[in-house]
Amino acid sequence: MAATATDEIDVLAKAKRNLASDYLPSDAEPYMSEAQLDYFRRLLLEWKRSILSASAGTLQSLQDGPIREPDLNDRASSETDWGIELRTRDRQRKLIAKIDSALRRIEEGEYGFCEVTGEPIGIGRLTARPIATMTVEAQEAHERREKISRDD
Repeated sequence: MAATATDEIDVLAKAKRNLASDYLPSDAEPYMSEAQLDYFRRLLLEWKRSILSASAGTLQSLQDGPIREPDLNDRASSETDWGIELRTRDRQRKLIAKIDSALRRIEEGEYGFCEVTGEPIGIGRLTARPIATMTVEAQEAHERREKISRDD
């Protein structure tokens, strides 16, 4: 699971590098200005493009043919690797849905504001996690409630 989260961070970092922009949002400018919204829109679109291009490689490998390892141990290892790869792609499919939701929030003028409190999420948090829908405090409270209900 940690490797999957690392892959997600790597793809986001790659998307940030691919933007090739001098502009970085800052707290010194008005919150969710046109420049900031444009930056996050382009970042989200680039992140999505990176995920889709990586997924295309997996799809091509699957179409190239089934696993035909003569040794049972090699075959089991290959099947395990494919299982991990497919779980990663499923996680990325869910991530694309979150990216699409963030793009929709940009278009509706709701991006950057907590869905629970309505407070600004913050440039730092959005830069680190552009699909964030809650402030750090609201997210922590949500996770505490989730843990309590899971423990019952």
